[in-house]
Amino acid sequence: MANKLTWYDVLAEEKKKSYFNKILKKISNERMKGVVIYPSQKNVFNAFRLTKLHNLKVVILGQDPYHGTNQAHGLAFSVLPGIAIPPSLSNIYKEIEQDIPSFVRPKHGCLEHWAKQGVLLLNTILTVEAGKAHSHSDFGWQRFTDQVISVINDNCRDIIFLLWGKNAQKKSDKIDHRRHYVLTAAHPSPLSAYNGFFGCKHFSQVNVLLKLYNRVPINWTPPPV
Repeated sequence: MANKLTWYDVLAEEKKKSYFNKILKKISNERMKGVVIYPSQKNVFNAFRLTKLHNLKVVILGQDPYHGTNQAHGLAFSVLPGIAIPPSLSNIYKEIEQDIPSFVRPKHGCLEHWAKQGVLLLNTILTVEAGKAHSHSDFGWQRFTDQVISVINDNCRDIIFLLWGKNAQKKSDKIDHRRHYVLTAAHPSPLSAYNGFFGCKHFSQVNVLLKLYNRVPINWTPPPV
C-alpha cells in the first residue's frame, strides 16, 4: 500500500510534459468547436478523485469511455444513474451473481461505490467523441495511463490487477508480478464473455486475496441511487 502518497505526488511531473498538455489542448479546442466529447470536462479524471492512491486495492482496466449520450463519467464500465446498463456491465453483474451469493444486482450502472472502496476503474483512453468509439485512441492517452500503471507498480504493494481482454492484458508487462497479483480473463463484452469471462470468479478471488493481505474486502453490491 502507498504510504499516504497522493496521485498528485506521483503524477505531477507527468502532467507537466508537453505530450500531456497537447492532449488537453486538443480536447479543449474540439469542445470549443462544438464537438461533443465524453465524459464531460469535470469528469475526465473522476477515477483519480474517487479512488485515493493510499487506499488503492484493485485496478480494473477498461478501454475507451462509452460514446453514447451521457453514459461516460470517468469510471471504466460505469454509467451515470438513470442511464441504461450497458451490455458489458450487465455481464459483469451476471458474473458477480454467479460468483458471490450475497450479491444483489442493482437497477443502475453507477460503480462509484466500488471506486470509493479502493477499486480504480481506469480506462486506458480517457476521452471519446460522441458516437465514435476509439476516436481518441491516437491522442496520446495510452502514454499517460501506462505511466499511471507504472507509478502504481512502483509505489504500492499487493495491488490486484484485473485484466479483461487482450488490450488490457498487454499492460501485464508493466506490472511486477512479485509485488502485485494479476488476474486475467476474456473481456465482458457480449462478443467475448462466453470465451472465459463467465466463470472467472475474479470477484471472490479479489476478496480472498484482500483478506490474505489483511485488507477489507470489497462490497461488490452498489447501493441504490
